[in-house]
Amino acid sequence: MSQNPTHDAAHDAARFRPDFRLDGKVCVLTGGTGVLGTVMAHGLAQAGARVAVLGRRAEKAEAVAASVRDGGGEAMATPADVLDEAALAEVRERVLAEWGRIDLLVNGAGGNQPGATLSPEQSLPDLEPEAMRGVMDLNFFGTLLPTQAFAPVMIERGAGAIVNVSSMASLQAVTRVAGYSAAKAAVDNLTRWLATTLAKQHGEGLRVNAIAPGFFVAEQNRALLLNEDGSLTERGRQIIDGTPMGRFGEPDELLGALIWLLSDASRFVTGAVVPIDGGFSVYSGV
Repeated sequence: MSQNPTHDAAHDAARFRPDFRLDGKVCVLTGGTGVLGTVMAHGLAQAGARVAVLGRRAEKAEAVAASVRDGGGEAMATPADVLDEAALAEVRERVLAEWGRIDLLVNGAGGNQPGATLSPEQSLPDLEPEAMRGVMDLNFFGTLLPTQAFAPVMIERGAGAIVNVSSMASLQAVTRVAGYSAAKAAVDNLTRWLATTLAKQHGEGLRVNAIAPGFFVAEQNRALLLNEDGSLTERGRQIIDGTPMGRFGEPDELLGALIWLLSDASRFVTGAVVPIDGGFSVYSGV
């Protein structure tokens, strides 16, 4: 037994203090040029990470990276298409050359296409196979291919955390949203498979989780949720009525769970899909 109980108490307090900081860690953020991605880039930098902003539009990626730097963070633009394996490999080598490591990956790229979504007047036969394939490519392969590109760096070091971005549409049926729902459900399963495989093959230092946002107003869904005067559409009202908190999410409300899952504060968490939805996923409607 220790002869210094004060020292032991201090040691225990330090041991059980959750470490939510990402200081010195390098994070690749795909989908980093959208509304949610931009907020994530700033949040990651504020938590201490160096952020590689990956998006298809080079000018937008540089604008986001510059805004992070203006706020005192470290960021660089790494434009690439998440479906282009050669471009992802180039990003990997550039990040390693600049910062020497890759510790974290956020797979934020995703989206929908009109032909993979039904209008109120349409039915099952109206779904367009090519659009469905496109949505699956962007969301599923847009998660798998970056993971294949960047995870080997983490595997070599025996440590790293990956967070995929799922959706409420993956957890229960959301009418009309066929392709996106199926693709995000595949992302959920991939998250669990990756978590299991990486931990068993390469050790406990490699973790894979996902966040599942509820309904946030972004570029792609604004017209579905809000009228031009800012009032709710019929669809928007249905969503609000099904959300116990009675509102849409704010982009910065994703950051707490995101940074927790990337940080050592969640070092025994892997394979989880964390809802950030104001209670949408648990409400029965009654």
